[in-house]
Amino acid sequence: FVPFTDFLLCGFLQQFECLHARLKMAGVVFEDIFDIKDIDPGGKKFDRVSRLHCESESFKMDLILDVNTQIYPVDLGEKFRLVLVTTLREDGTPDDGEYNMADNDPSRADQFEYVMYGKVYRIDDENVGSDHFTNRLSAYVSYGGLLMRLQGDANNLHGMEIDQHVYLLMKKIAF
Repeated sequence: FVPFTDFLLCGFLQQFECLHARLKMAGVVFEDIFDIKDIDPGGKKFDRVSRLHCESESFKMDLILDVNTQIYPVDLGEKFRLVLVTTLREDGTPDDGEYNMADNDPSRADQFEYVMYGKVYRIDDENVGSDHFTNRLSAYVSYGGLLMRLQGDANNLHGMEIDQHVYLLMKKIAF
């Protein structure tokens, strides 16, 4: 026999934990592990930038991403975790997009090695096949001139909108 007050407390705690988990995920637009399949396939255009061609493990998304390799060198075959978020605040509350060195609050960026801030400038949809059952999207983001195209199943990109500001968070992973 469980007293009614204990039952209410237990239910409240479960709801609180669920709410906490949702807030932790708030602002996350996309997340997956990517494998670098090619680097600068059309030749290197800039000294400090490389264009990566990658494929994700879980969702089989295609990624083309420009990276400043002077500050974040990458190699063919490396794997990295990529997360796209609308805020760096861990509780998911919106931020103003400006970095403040005096702000000592924990940030989602603290767990990553490479961070960029940009804007979604284009989203294309393409129906694949004659039955049009496979709907694919391509989302394009500019990070101050460094470009990204994330392409794949529309269900994985439903959180992206034109003119939306997003942070790109990257961290290499050992495998």
